[in-house]
Amino acid sequence: MRRILTEKDVEPAVRGGSVYAAGGGGWADHGRKLGYAAVGAGQPELVSIDELDEEDWVATAAAIGAPASTTPWEMRGTDYIKAVQLLNEALGTPVAGLMVGQNGKSSTLNGWLPASILGCKVVDAVGDIRAHPTGDMGSIGMAGSDEPMIQTAVGGNREQNRYIELVTRGATAKVSPILRTASDMSGGFIASARNPLRAAYVARHAALGGISMALDLGHAILAAEPKGAAAVIDTIVEQTRGAILIEGVITKKDVRYTNEAFDIGTVTVGQGDKALTLHVMNEYMAIDDAGGNRIASFPDVITTLSPDAEPLSVGQLREGMRIHILHVPKSVIPLGAGVLDPAVYPPCERAMGIELAKYALEATHG
Repeated sequence: MRRILTEKDVEPAVRGGSVYAAGGGGWADHGRKLGYAAVGAGQPELVSIDELDEEDWVATAAAIGAPASTTPWEMRGTDYIKAVQLLNEALGTPVAGLMVGQNGKSSTLNGWLPASILGCKVVDAVGDIRAHPTGDMGSIGMAGSDEPMIQTAVGGNREQNRYIELVTRGATAKVSPILRTASDMSGGFIASARNPLRAAYVARHAALGGISMALDLGHAILAAEPKGAAAVIDTIVEQTRGAILIEGVITKKDVRYTNEAFDIGTVTVGQGDKALTLHVMNEYMAIDDAGGNRIASFPDVITTLSPDAEPLSVGQLREGMRIHILHVPKSVIPLGAGVLDPAVYPPCERAMGIELAKYALEATHG
């Protein structure tokens, strides 16, 4: 499977990515800017992993931070390119392809511009179909590995002299927090290229076809839009093989930004014994019912939609808003090794004060 990505794919990538953003995953306008710059500058090519040689290097193009917050972030397309250039220099050879750690409003398109400029491929693989709070979750099984990895970060608010270029080497779990700190110091959002791995490893451990899933969903959304919001929501449910858990009003929002560049807290929808609580760490990570029973949990896709069928980020939610909550169980999506790695869950469980690993690591098919 090979296809040249064109301007007709930019909006679908943003739209489909916005559903899989699960309340995070960057900014839609940032994604459009990246996408149109990429297809204007060259011809980024989307390829399946089997189009590469097994020994080819594939790195993850990522954006790190919590841009749903009100921080003074600034990230330019050139930052994504520079991050890959720094990685290539540190690796001693150019990467053949770029995958992304997750889908999202902009993250689905993170690899397009550096691929267009530097001549590598956009690999149809993601670390996680949905967006997630930590780089380890998209690191396709490297979080628990002692193997030294290269991770770079580039970006920052230029006016405030927050621009940073960073090249780190070390075990993924030890290096990832350094990049999160750099993200916070840069203004809350930073471009990254990380974890160069052989294509053979990516083929075994990534969620394959993840970019195509976002593109296909986006094209279906755009096709349904002339029929109205209800038709779009129906299309999203059908295309993702999910379900709407509730249509209700946000009765409480308690989310705070931390200096680790995380938005953490809860959002309550509905009242009394029908109320649902969304647990947030940048993205929606879990849903409990009024009795405290877990009814959806990462890596399930959990997304909030407005009555107009717009996927809403955590930062857009306000008390009194009416929303739909979409739930796509993990059993119907490809799962990357990162979300099946027990090592990725303790930091999130500590930060959120809830259990995640128990639900994430149980059998995916009953």
